[in-house]
Amino acid sequence: MDWERATGSDVDVLVGWMRTARNPQRRRTRAGGATPGTVNIRTGKPTLAEGYAPRTINHCLTAVYGFYAYHQHFGRGPAANPVPSSRARRMALAHRSPIDAKQRFKRARLRQRVADTTPRAIPDAMWDELFAAMTCDRDRSLLLCYVSSGARASELLGVALGDVDWAGSRLYVISKGTRLRQAVPISPEAIRYLTRYLDAVGLPGPDEPLWRTRRGVTRALSYWAMRRVLQRANEKLGTNWSLHDLRHTASTRMANDSEMTLRDVQAVLRHANIETTGRYMTVRVEDMFDKLQEHYNRPRPQRTFAAGYDEADVKAVFGG
Repeated sequence: MDWERATGSDVDVLVGWMRTARNPQRRRTRAGGATPGTVNIRTGKPTLAEGYAPRTINHCLTAVYGFYAYHQHFGRGPAANPVPSSRARRMALAHRSPIDAKQRFKRARLRQRVADTTPRAIPDAMWDELFAAMTCDRDRSLLLCYVSSGARASELLGVALGDVDWAGSRLYVISKGTRLRQAVPISPEAIRYLTRYLDAVGLPGPDEPLWRTRRGVTRALSYWAMRRVLQRANEKLGTNWSLHDLRHTASTRMANDSEMTLRDVQAVLRHANIETTGRYMTVRVEDMFDKLQEHYNRPRPQRTFAAGYDEADVKAVFGG
C-alpha cells in the first residue's frame, strides 16, 4: 500500500505477523547446529528463537514511529501517526535528572514486554578454554583487546596502526554512538600478543587496518570473519559465545573490582547513563561455585544448651 495511507490497523497486522512469523536470519544455521530457542548446556546461554524477539518488534515500532513523525513535521503522510505511543512514557523520560529514581510508566499499545536479562559474562575457567582454542597470535591479541578494553566488535576491528598508543597501553576507536575518536585501555598481556602478531606479519601502513586476514589477498579483517573465528572455537568447545559477550565479560570484571568505582567503569565503557553500567554489578552463580561447595559440605551446627539445663527438659518446654 501507499505509505501515506497507513493506519493503526496496518500496524496491528504488522505486529501480529512479527509475533508469529519465523525470522529468516535463523535459517542460516548449519546442519547439526543448535536448535533455535534451546539452551547451551555448557554456557547456560539460550540460542535465538525462531521468531522475532520482543526487542526487535519494539525497535521496528520505534523506527516506523520516527519515520512518520519526521514526515508529519513537514506536513506529509497521514494526519495521525499510525504507531501508538505512550504519553506517560514520554513525560517520564523527558528532562529527567539522572540522580532521580526512574519513574514507572505504562508501555504503549503493541509494545512488547521485554524481560530484564543479566549480562552474559564468560566465567574465568571457560575464558581460559576459549583463549586456548585460538590458533594464532592475531586471534589471541584480538580476544585480549576485547576483554580488557570493553570495546564493541566493530569498533576494535576498525583500529589502524596509527591508533595504537604503545606507551599509554591504549587504542583509539571510533565510538559507535557519538562517532567520536576515543581512547580505550588495553592490558599489558594484550600489548604483548599484539606485538608478537605484528612482528610475525609485519607492520601495516599508518592508516591501514591493524588486524588483517591471513589467507589470500591481505585485507582488513571483517566482523563476519572474526565471528567465524569464534564460531570455530565454539564448535570445538561446545559453547555458544558471541563477540558481544566479550564486552559483557570486560564490563562485569571491571564493575565487580573493588578497586574501580562505577564512574571509572562508565568512562571505560563510554556509557551515556550510569544506570547502564550498574547492570554489570551482579553476582553470578558460576563465580560462587567454590563458596557454594563449602556451604553444602559444611556440617550442620549442633544445638547446645547452657550448663545446668537438662536436654530433655528443654525439649519438653520448647519442642524437639
